[in-house]
Amino acid sequence: MRIRPVATVVAGVLMGLSALVLSPAAAQAAPHGRTPETVAHRGASSYAPENTLASIDAAARLGFDWVENDVQRTKDGELVILHDNSLARTTNVKKVFPDRSPWSVSDFTLKEIEKLDAGSWFGPKFAGERVPTLEDYMDEVEDNDQSLLMELKSPELYPGIELQTLRELRRAGWLDRDHVKNRLIIQSFNADAIKTVHELRPDLKTGFLGNPSVADLPKFAKYCDQINPVHTAVTPQYVAAVHALKGPHRRPLDLYTWTVDDAATAVKVADLGVDGIITNKPDVVRAALERRDKDG
Repeated sequence: MRIRPVATVVAGVLMGLSALVLSPAAAQAAPHGRTPETVAHRGASSYAPENTLASIDAAARLGFDWVENDVQRTKDGELVILHDNSLARTTNVKKVFPDRSPWSVSDFTLKEIEKLDAGSWFGPKFAGERVPTLEDYMDEVEDNDQSLLMELKSPELYPGIELQTLRELRRAGWLDRDHVKNRLIIQSFNADAIKTVHELRPDLKTGFLGNPSVADLPKFAKYCDQINPVHTAVTPQYVAAVHALKGPHRRPLDLYTWTVDDAATAVKVADLGVDGIITNKPDVVRAALERRDKDG
């Protein structure tokens, strides 16, 4: 494979942006011309406690194929699904272990975490819901025939988590050709972690969470298939700059944006040409996009 010099790629991107500035119509066009993928953020997390099996089951009942989660590591080296570095917000850890502030995930063993209630904070009907292990989570995603946008959360806190996660995915059967090609993307705010994942498994799709400058995008395109910015950073020019580059699998980069929970914003970013919308309310986004497509 022939790698073009970074300077050549940057020049091409800047020329493309100049053309967009000169052409308002081009800047408003949706480059891919298709309905964005809707991804249930931490599961259907407006309807069930986030990052639990209940949340991905809720997404499945609503008819959504793609779910997003967060992977961290316990004190004794087990991988679990939780967004915050602390257990305090989404479990009853303060009650069960009152003297363990700040209740960091990495300060608790899996056996201790399994004692926690990760559902009551959300509502009485979810009392007894647990923080899932990655193994249990992957089993549920597979049983639901869903696909996964997996985030390595704060990997700088967990040296070696990239390889450990890949080993767990392999044991779960998620590194075969079908899963890798169609059902799995690994993302992170940590560029080094994503680079490591790409080096370990070049066939995997990867995404960077954030909005690098246009000038820096070619560097990310060497090991990322997606650039995934917060929705407030999405502009016609930025979408065009992302789509103008090809990633490591020689396909145009995708752009998935987060976290979009209202109809107006969903339609706005879809009109800008994003490829995916990450949302706590996937049904709201789906309905908005269906109305948009119907109205033409």
